[in-house]
Amino acid sequence: MMQLLISLLMVSAIITIVPTSVESARIRHYKWDVKNEFKSPDCFKKLVITINGRSPGPTILAQQGDTIIVELKNSLITENLAIHWHGIRQIGSPWFDGTEGVTQCPIQPGETFKYQFVVDRPGTYLYHAHYGMQRDAGLYGSIRVALPDGELEPFAYDYDRSVILNDWYHKSTNELSTGLSSIPFQWVGEPQSLLIQGRGKFDCSSLTSPSSTDPKVCNSSNPECSPYVLTVIPGKTYRLRVSSLTSLSALSFQIEGHNMTVVEADGHYVEPFVVKNLFIYSGETYSVLIKTDQNPTRNYWMQTNIVSRSSNTSAGLAILNYYPNHPKRSPPSSPSEGPKWDDVDPRLAQSLSIKARKGMGRAPPQTSDRVIVLLNTQNEVNGFRRWSVNNVSFQHPKTPYLISLKHKLTGQFDEKPPPDGYDFANYNIYVKQNNSNATTSNGIYRLKFNTTVDIILQNANTMNPNNSETHPWHLHGHDFWVLGYGSGKFDIDNDPKKYNLVDPIEKNTVPVHPYGWTALRFVANNPGTWAFHCHIESHFYMGMGIVLEEGIERVGKLPSSILGCGASKGLRVP
Repeated sequence: MMQLLISLLMVSAIITIVPTSVESARIRHYKWDVKNEFKSPDCFKKLVITINGRSPGPTILAQQGDTIIVELKNSLITENLAIHWHGIRQIGSPWFDGTEGVTQCPIQPGETFKYQFVVDRPGTYLYHAHYGMQRDAGLYGSIRVALPDGELEPFAYDYDRSVILNDWYHKSTNELSTGLSSIPFQWVGEPQSLLIQGRGKFDCSSLTSPSSTDPKVCNSSNPECSPYVLTVIPGKTYRLRVSSLTSLSALSFQIEGHNMTVVEADGHYVEPFVVKNLFIYSGETYSVLIKTDQNPTRNYWMQTNIVSRSSNTSAGLAILNYYPNHPKRSPPSSPSEGPKWDDVDPRLAQSLSIKARKGMGRAPPQTSDRVIVLLNTQNEVNGFRRWSVNNVSFQHPKTPYLISLKHKLTGQFDEKPPPDGYDFANYNIYVKQNNSNATTSNGIYRLKFNTTVDIILQNANTMNPNNSETHPWHLHGHDFWVLGYGSGKFDIDNDPKKYNLVDPIEKNTVPVHPYGWTALRFVANNPGTWAFHCHIESHFYMGMGIVLEEGIERVGKLPSSILGCGASKGLRVP
């Protein structure tokens, strides 16, 4: 009882809810301490970045229209920090998007930084580190935004639960990033484990070095790596908010013996469809409905498997616990093998199945003002392995774009914009290309405010023969309509005639499949500077991204707290 009382007191000290009026939205105040701690999420002990001692961090619970305030203390001692609020559009607060180098200077060790923003839309969202490759170290969590009191979802359920899927490396983020930026190039390799809600199971017996076989380093009986358990009551309907923040892996997710009805994607209602395997890519969120209508005398496996890559990483496992069975009672069956990793067809079919719910989606503009085609390629630039877009590999500037542009600090980034396309007629996407003219740049795309922009993501062969990878692209500050997917090279004359302009889903993250293309449309109506990048951590680190600017003259006065790096060092007021 005393321990319960202490826990409740700790929670009340961390979260404060301040009503602004009886009928209006509320202010939800969080205090977070971010630091390194030794944890064993998959039984292997390593440094993990935690929030208030937890990884995943605390779930932010709010209602549409609420203001979120997060007071964040950086206790990492030797590392800077920034946190991105993934899926929150930051309307009126572009400086709190949390993207180091784009919208803010990093939070330095020992500093306390206040993020403040409005959650303007209900749905399932995320937060995660956006500095270097810190997301790989465990700094992530969920944001769950409910409808205002008295409003109902277009589907019924009894209980609401969240699950984050992840992959996990035993090397530190510094080791991984150093290898990526070295000559010779050192790839991060496949992850050691898959985590479900921060828990996985690595086979400690596979380790061979004396230091790693020490039970203090890897211990399969450590309670920190016991499977995550989701306890359910038989005969009920559960809304399960499934999201992915993998560093590298595309995943399938399934629940033994249970169908899943997809009803939400990235905060937007979906015309319901049923799946046994949910394919999910880094940065995506879904809500699925499951009915607990199976044999109630046993438990069931929840499982993730890697797809789109040939990987020897074991499946991630958790337990769907039918009450009152014991939560640690393993299911009597063996986990399934999962889908074939190289079968693109069912993944493409799922992408094409996601449509806006009838009567609830916004119709897109029927035409666009500008078309940008982004060819995703792998290159060598000055001996370094890079990812590029239209043969340009992105590099962060020393002064964040939002600050440079708003304060008119000239010479802080390349004024030459990146190209809107590539050599459509002659580039063969199916073969390994030389791409010897690839360059690095921190130039940006300047968009005319309130215009409609189409972006076509075009996939191609990597530097390995007969290889094309899946890339999940995430757009900050906006949602976009997904107009279509296709295989092969995008035909700029004919493929737009096949666009779905009737009921396209809106999302903030979308995959481009191997040797395929994906077409998006959005309106450039949110003043600020916004990153658009591959959500695979190593790919963005290696240059697979762009930055968009729109309506910078409409951005309000920047808070002093985001200043202090690069050319803005003298602008910060204590």
